[in-house]
Amino acid sequence: MSSQASPVKVFIRIRPTASFAHELIECPPDQQTLKVRSRKDSNKGKRNNQLSSWVFQLNGVLDNVSQEDTYDRVARSVVLGAFAGYNGTIMCFGQTGAGKTYTMTGAAETYKHRGIIPRALQEVFQEVEHRADHTFSVHLSFLEIYNETMVDLLSSIKKGKSSNSGVLTVIEEPGGGVSVKGLSLHLVHNEEEALNLLFEGEMNRIIGQHALNKHSSRSHCIFTIHIESRSRTLSDAKYITSKLNLVDLAGSERLGKTGSEGQVQMEAMYINKSLSFLEQVILALADSRREHVPFRQSKLTHALKDSLGGNCNTVLVANIYGEAAQIEETLSTLRFATRMKCVQTKPSINEHVDPVLQVRRLEKEIQFLKEELSMCNTLTNRVGVSNEILSERQVEEVRSQVQRYLSGLLDEIPVNTIVCTSILQILKYKLMSRASLTVLQVQGSVGAVGEVESCGYGLGLAKSSQKHQRNTMNINVKLNVFLSSPPPKTEAFEDFKAERGSEINRILKENKAVLSERTTQLRILTDVINTTKRDLDYITYELRQFRERKQGEFVSAEGEPVLEEAELSLVMQLKELKNRYRQAYEDFRSTKTEVSYCQHLVNQCRTRLLTEFERWYNESFLFPGDVLSVLETGPVRPGHIPVDKALTLVSNIQGCQVFTTQPAQLLLTTSPIMFRGRSTGENRVGG
Repeated sequence: MSSQASPVKVFIRIRPTASFAHELIECPPDQQTLKVRSRKDSNKGKRNNQLSSWVFQLNGVLDNVSQEDTYDRVARSVVLGAFAGYNGTIMCFGQTGAGKTYTMTGAAETYKHRGIIPRALQEVFQEVEHRADHTFSVHLSFLEIYNETMVDLLSSIKKGKSSNSGVLTVIEEPGGGVSVKGLSLHLVHNEEEALNLLFEGEMNRIIGQHALNKHSSRSHCIFTIHIESRSRTLSDAKYITSKLNLVDLAGSERLGKTGSEGQVQMEAMYINKSLSFLEQVILALADSRREHVPFRQSKLTHALKDSLGGNCNTVLVANIYGEAAQIEETLSTLRFATRMKCVQTKPSINEHVDPVLQVRRLEKEIQFLKEELSMCNTLTNRVGVSNEILSERQVEEVRSQVQRYLSGLLDEIPVNTIVCTSILQILKYKLMSRASLTVLQVQGSVGAVGEVESCGYGLGLAKSSQKHQRNTMNINVKLNVFLSSPPPKTEAFEDFKAERGSEINRILKENKAVLSERTTQLRILTDVINTTKRDLDYITYELRQFRERKQGEFVSAEGEPVLEEAELSLVMQLKELKNRYRQAYEDFRSTKTEVSYCQHLVNQCRTRLLTEFERWYNESFLFPGDVLSVLETGPVRPGHIPVDKALTLVSNIQGCQVFTTQPAQLLLTTSPIMFRGRSTGENRVGG
């Protein structure tokens, strides 16, 4: 099981029958190929050029295979993959009476005739017992989709937990999957409890009777096993989850063969409709050029969204009837299976972090660090130093002291371990707000203030004779005198956009506004084109129907045909709609070109803003003054070479080595780009 894209596995299972059509269906020895031939219609003497034989290549053909062998080949790998954190889906598809429910659930007469679901439950709890280094929780849910209405088959059991007692709805999850809101989940501890829930749900299913099947399923059912695994040996907060969807689809029916009437006929119509939507989804998923997949057309396809083309290992079992009378339905099922094999899924491990355990782990780590810091303070004779975080009142007091110290009203600031961090943060803000202090630097220790104590975690006190005088001392300090590290880039970027990069940022915002306006206009034109196209199709259909209903046509004295009033009205409407469609399409093409150009300007402005910020950040916080002096004389700006290479510049020059480098990126020095709107005449500038 890998996280790479993998095709859906497809198996064909043939229902045993005494009148198997060996002359029409052939199973080669490789057990992966099925050859089908159709009978020729000898009643018609016309020539028929349609295909009369087909070869289907699949992952496996199950002919006269027991239930145990079917489970081993189809389901075992998917079930075991769930314990590694991979989602899995096994679904049975085919015509009514082909053996889908027997494959999925089995027969209750004998133990060896159990289907995939009971055997999967047995496999799950056997693995739970064998994996003693993990703790597992297993929940079950049973969903029925009957006539496009979702029903909870386990709702009669009160001990299950449900997020909503009302109508069941399919909701989208943040990770791209789906879940059914209101569907009850039931915790099970052993195989016996799980089988009891399965039998309870099977008793609540809706079944019917027709000519091909006395116990025909009249609904789609999804039996889901939810597994959560946590390690007993590792103390981290990570855990994995997975779910197994075991799907028993209702069979497609031809009313002429089943002879259904009344309620059974209406159920068959809903079943065929949902299966038709399922096939449309499969066609869209198999076509790489399709951008939209119509999952929301039916409750079945929406509930199986992640199973059909998402994070899941999916296996399809296509059940077919081997009799000659069912050869058309067999071909239809095999074509669906072939399309399903072209669908790609992307299974990945569902790993999560428990926030409660993560908080507990971090609290323990903080407590350990506090104890270690307290021990270090004791060894360095720093008794009475507090390591607690400052309150808001204490932060305000420190800020006031820093302000008075910088203004010359305070001679010294008492500092301890925690206050030191607050002072550095406040100094960073104060010094960055002064343009005269952003490019200053101290040479060696000349003009330094205070003496650092020999051991400890705090700053020393400044003597009165060494206090800075604002008007008499020539300040030549850089920001890193007070800060041991440069400010975070996120904070520095906000300051840059507000001051030095304000002009580029303003241009970027204006171009974004124009792009948003053009995008909205493009969306409106798209809706107009689609609406006009639907009206065109409707008027064309009405005109064609009108002409088919006419018994004849009127002609003038010159022998030319004369249109009736109703027909003339339809023709004029059709002409007007065509003109409207052409005009809207021309506007659409023009607006789409403008959107592309606006997007180019936005990307260009964003690139320039980031380039200017990198240069400003390197000059202000990362490069020493001697490196800047060398870079200013050359063609390379500070934002165009890595910091580590630039910092080796001085040592190379002192060693009489020639420093050469190629610019990693040319500075965007082109003239500002003017964008003039097509309809409003407004101007936009991009750098």
